[in-house]
Amino acid sequence: MSVARAERAPERVTPSSDLQVVAAIDLLAKLILVLFLVRVSVDRAWGHMEGKAPLTRAIVYPCLGAVVPLLHLVRNRAEPYPWAADLLVTLAGFSDILGNRLDLYDRIRWFDDWMHVMNTGFVAAAVLLLTTTSATLGRLLERSVAVGMTTSLVWEVWEYFAFVTRSPEHPDAYADTVGDLALGWIGALTAAIVVAEIRRRHAGARE
Repeated sequence: MSVARAERAPERVTPSSDLQVVAAIDLLAKLILVLFLVRVSVDRAWGHMEGKAPLTRAIVYPCLGAVVPLLHLVRNRAEPYPWAADLLVTLAGFSDILGNRLDLYDRIRWFDDWMHVMNTGFVAAAVLLLTTTSATLGRLLERSVAVGMTTSLVWEVWEYFAFVTRSPEHPDAYADTVGDLALGWIGALTAAIVVAEIRRRHAGARE
């Protein structure tokens, strides 16, 4: 008589475990961001942020990291906490501080361009996750581009008055600003496509 051997099913990563990982990364990023900014406010040279409005960043980035928690408090708190959106918003500030700390902006020529694409994409994707549950790719693109270009414009205006006018880069500021806005547009488009694809795959997995 043959003995049937039970095959062990492969371990699957559940949505709850994925969420726990995202939450852990989000909280760790927030903690490191605060520690970095405290250190930068005391020693600007430590973060390679001389002449880059470090104190303004030390105020703005923690406020940015608090946006999603505050929105969750004023909205229906019975809903699941939007950890993914919160992480994306936090990463926008965290990545900039980390990039400056590692001196990547000066060491790698294309790093600033890459950050404009990524950070605009992070913010646009976060807004899509917070404000849409199901939408066509066209609708996602419309909202993502609107958010991304507005965010990019606000950043460029702040950057110009905060330190570019006193920087050696001032003569090339116009061309740099136009290029940064174009890169932000690319980041916004990418965010919409990625969000649409992730939702499509999740919908297919549930069927």
